Amino acid sequence: MKIVDVKLGMLKVPLITPFKTALRTVEYVEDVVVMLETDTGHIGYGNAPATAVITGDTHGSVIEAIRTVFTPRLLNRSVSDLNRLTREVNAAMINNTSAKAAVEIALYDLFAQSYNAPLYRILGGGDNSLTTDITVSVDYIDKMVADAENAVERGFEILKLKVGKDIGLDIERIKAVYSAVKGRALLRLDANQGWRPKEAVLAIRSLEDAGVMLELIEQPVKAADLEGMRYISERVKTPIMADESIFGPLEVMEVIRRRVADIINIKLMKTGGISSALKIADIAGLYDFECMVGCMLETSIGVSAAAHVAAAKSPVVSKLDLDVPSLCQYDPVVGGATYKDADIILNETPGLGIEKIEGLQLLK
Repeated sequence: MKIVDVKLGMLKVPLITPFKTALRTVEYVEDVVVMLETDTGHIGYGNAPATAVITGDTHGSVIEAIRTVFTPRLLNRSVSDLNRLTREVNAAMINNTSAKAAVEIALYDLFAQSYNAPLYRILGGGDNSLTTDITVSVDYIDKMVADAENAVERGFEILKLKVGKDIGLDIERIKAVYSAVKGRALLRLDANQGWRPKEAVLAIRSLEDAGVMLELIEQPVKAADLEGMRYISERVKTPIMADESIFGPLEVMEVIRRRVADIINIKLMKTGGISSALKIADIAGLYDFECMVGCMLETSIGVSAAAHVAAAKSPVVSKLDLDVPSLCQYDPVVGGATYKDADIILNETPGLGIEKIEGLQLLK
C-alpha cells in the first residue's frame, strides 16, 4: 500500500454553545482535514484545528506545513514503513505539532487498514467502550449552573469546569456548580493557565475547607511556570494535572522528575501525533504516573484517534476528556467511533473506520 496523493480540505461544525476558556472563545469547530490516498484505494484521514494560543498553529500554517514539507516526504512511500515515516515527519520541522498530528493520524489510520483491524487493536487492544467527561465553559454563574445541570440530565457523571478569568469569581462559580450537582457528578477544574501560584493555593485551600470535593485541577498556572505548579502541588490536597506544560516526552520526564504535578494530560495536537503520545504513556507507566487523554477542539476524526490511543493504553490512561463531538450540533463524520453523550464506542472496522465526511470543502 503506497501513498499516491495528499489532499486537504476544511471542515466547519457549529457548537451547541460557545466554548469559553480563560484563553479564548470559539463558536465553531474548524479543522484542516488531510486525506492520504493510496494505490489500493484506501484513504487515511487526519485533522488539525487552529490553536494559536496553545500550540502556535493556525489553519494557514498547518496547510503550508503539510503541502510543502510533509507531502514530498510521503508520496510514493509504503504505509508499512510506519515508524520511519513518523520519524521523518517529526524531524522535518520543529514545532508545528498540530500539522504533524494530522499527518500521523492519517498514517496510523492507513496502517491499521492495511492489517484490516481497528486502530486500537493494532496499538495493543483494550476495551472498545469508553466514558468521557464534558466541558462546562466559563460564564455567568447561572449559565454555568444551568449548563452543568443539563449535562447531568444527559447522563454525564464527570464535568470539567473552565475557570481562570477572575479567581474570586471562579471560587463562587465552583461552589455554585458543586452545590447544584453534588452527589450526581464529579467535578474537574481547568484554569487554562489563568491563576498565579500563591492565589491558586489560597483558592484551592478555601474550596477544600468548604468541603468542595474536586477530582483534579488542570494547568492552574502558566505553561512555563513548572516551579509555580510544583509550589501548588506541594501545598494542596487536590491532585494537579499538567496540560499546556507538556508537549512531548522530554517535558513529561521533567515533570515527573521534579514532581511538578500528579497527572499528565496527553493531547495528540500537542504531542505531534500518535507516536509521541504512545511514548508519553509508556514513560508515565514506568513511573506509575496517572494520565488523561484529552483533545483540543477538533472534530471526531482526531478525537476518535485519541480514543483509540486511550483504549490501547488503558492501564495508564484512567481519565478521558474527549467531549468535542458532544459539544457539536452534529457529527459530520460517517462511520468510525460512535458518540452518545458520555459514551464512546470504538469501531470494529479497519483503521478509524471513516467512510466519508459530510460538508468537507476540498482545498485546491
